[in-house]
Amino acid sequence: MVEKLQATLRDSAVARWTVLVLVASMMFFAYMFVDILSPLASLLEQTHHLGWDQGVFGTYAAGEYLLNVFGFLILAGIILDKMGVRFTGLLSASLMVLGAAIKYVGISEWFGANEMVWLNSWWTSMPGSAKMAMFGFMIFGCGCEMAGTTVSKILAKWFKGKEMALAMGLEMSIARIGVFAAMFFSPLISEHFAVNGMNSVVAPFLFSALLLVIGLLNFFVFTIMDTKFDKQLVAIGEATAEKDPEDEFHFSDLGKIFTSKMFWIIALLCVLYYSAIFPFQRFATNFLEETIPGMTNAEAAGLFKWFPILAMILTPFLGSFIDNKGKGATMMMVGAIIMIICHSVFAFVLPHYPSKTLALITILVLGVSFSLVPASMWPSVPKIIDEKVLGSAYCLIFWVQNIGLCLVPLLIGKLRVVTGGYLVPMVVFASFGVLAFIFSVALKIEDKKKGYGLELPNKK
Repeated sequence: MVEKLQATLRDSAVARWTVLVLVASMMFFAYMFVDILSPLASLLEQTHHLGWDQGVFGTYAAGEYLLNVFGFLILAGIILDKMGVRFTGLLSASLMVLGAAIKYVGISEWFGANEMVWLNSWWTSMPGSAKMAMFGFMIFGCGCEMAGTTVSKILAKWFKGKEMALAMGLEMSIARIGVFAAMFFSPLISEHFAVNGMNSVVAPFLFSALLLVIGLLNFFVFTIMDTKFDKQLVAIGEATAEKDPEDEFHFSDLGKIFTSKMFWIIALLCVLYYSAIFPFQRFATNFLEETIPGMTNAEAAGLFKWFPILAMILTPFLGSFIDNKGKGATMMMVGAIIMIICHSVFAFVLPHYPSKTLALITILVLGVSFSLVPASMWPSVPKIIDEKVLGSAYCLIFWVQNIGLCLVPLLIGKLRVVTGGYLVPMVVFASFGVLAFIFSVALKIEDKKKGYGLELPNKK
């Protein structure tokens, strides 16, 4: 029995953590690419051959989610469970590189000199360059979301019975660092490659696109390791060279996911929680500016930056706690309660006591919530979903989440226009927290009834 436990790469700490580095670096490069142009929005407007404005930039940015919301993520889950992590990972990384190449055509000076006439014959409010860039971003977005779910299944496979929550927490933290890398390096590279006093849009973009190619190469290395790992699983009898018909993915298995009570509880918990986090990030800087007298845009951004930074630091430690002590369902409940309190403070307390210190404390505490819920939610999915449909389950959860992330910012924007302030939007965010708490309670009750082990440690 001891020989069997030591017979695979998974039992080698060096091997499984090398896998984490390989796949997490790919997601780091992907997250960096997503935001590489965000600090250059005003520069894009000043680059005359592009013809962009604020509205164009916002529409282009929304393109990342478009195909995913309209069903690609469901297809991605089927591909993942039907074809496996190696094929799907290489496909997703290749789609990201392809999307980057198409996007480059849109923002390059070559496109400005050779703009295709047919691109201007429809949707005239969008310049042809933006349409091309948006199309590339749509392709990239498909690859990025597919890669995210593939990485989750990879870590569930390689860290089964090991430090799964820690590994998933570290992967999330590494990916989020990519956002900060984009914000830090993009302006520096843009300025360094300035021409005739005009900073470069293309240079930081190409730098980030090159990193995507490196991410693709990293995944090639992973496929070599995973192929050897699968052969070892066959050798010890944990898997067979050919899947048993009972273990193969069938389209009818999607029905089992959709009819699973636990799936819907965790999917709705996910969309409600993240809808109160990511859309809030978009409005947070402006909210602080309007709420605290005399606060500038730069000060507000500097204040809010501590929210994701603290989340990045805490998530791996919380994941390690879950691996060793458990209490995943309880953590989700606590995270939802903290979020309710924080958004309530933003809605009812901060406007009457506009203190930078109070704002910072609330932001930091909200960062704790953002660590608790993701660190406990994603490692819980393999415990409630059959492994053969795990990829589809992750993709379907991401699909539900993407719908919320598309619609909630529109709702908050409309409420801002109608009410002229942030009271109602913050109450809406707090209400999402209340609903998320209700679903977290339902999750814990169902776990207690059925014994999924959400409160048990991951390590065996």
